Amino acid sequence: MIKGKKVVVVMPAYNASKTLERTYTEINQQLVDDVIVVDDCSTDGTSEKARELGIKHVIRHEKNTGYGGNQKTCYQKAIELGADIVIMVHPDYQYTPKLIPSMCYLIANDLYPVVLGSRILGTGALKGGMPKHKYIANRLLTLFQNILIGAKLSEYHTGYRAFSKEVLSSINYKDNSDNFVFDNQMLSQILYKKFTIGEVSCPTKYFDEGSSINLLNSSIYGLGVLKVSIQHRLQKWGLLNLKMYQ
Repeated sequence: MIKGKKVVVVMPAYNASKTLERTYTEINQQLVDDVIVVDDCSTDGTSEKARELGIKHVIRHEKNTGYGGNQKTCYQKAIELGADIVIMVHPDYQYTPKLIPSMCYLIANDLYPVVLGSRILGTGALKGGMPKHKYIANRLLTLFQNILIGAKLSEYHTGYRAFSKEVLSSINYKDNSDNFVFDNQMLSQILYKKFTIGEVSCPTKYFDEGSSINLLNSSIYGLGVLKVSIQHRLQKWGLLNLKMYQ
């Protein structure tokens, strides 16, 4: 707990049994009140590993719901537990949980209601092994999004995010996609509601045991990102009236 606010870490997991322990052991247990692991029908014993580590809140989907569907369960459970600050950390150990205190501090002290761990700020992405084609795609998509959405984020594609409960209660994330584009829809909704977003530089690690999106899903994701950005602009112009922005 920080400044009287309950801190909950959520981990949307899929086949993360090999990396979950390394991620979990870096979480500051004195600061974090609860940890939630949502196992999206893994085949490698992820939920069993989570329970073995002593994680209290472990939810297993009996059917794979997708990355976005997994997050919906994560946030709903965090809200049920009375979280004031919710931090999403991928259990694949690509992002270090050591930044959780810094991200929470910014929210707890009312500096930002949303904080992203950016791989692009500084030189962490390429040094951490981010493939060059992914880095280039990230930069091009982010440029396009900043122009259409009217923001100045260093990236929209990080999976390391912290939210205040007010933000999660204000946006209609339940109507978002169950796929990877969920992340971008959330940021679009947050910016449309005029919440400010802070960023901290985050070193990343790319290795064989970490999760990775394949070429097909990467292409689908990229097209989805472009669609969300265009929808955001049309919504602001009053040419669309999408439920996700209500």
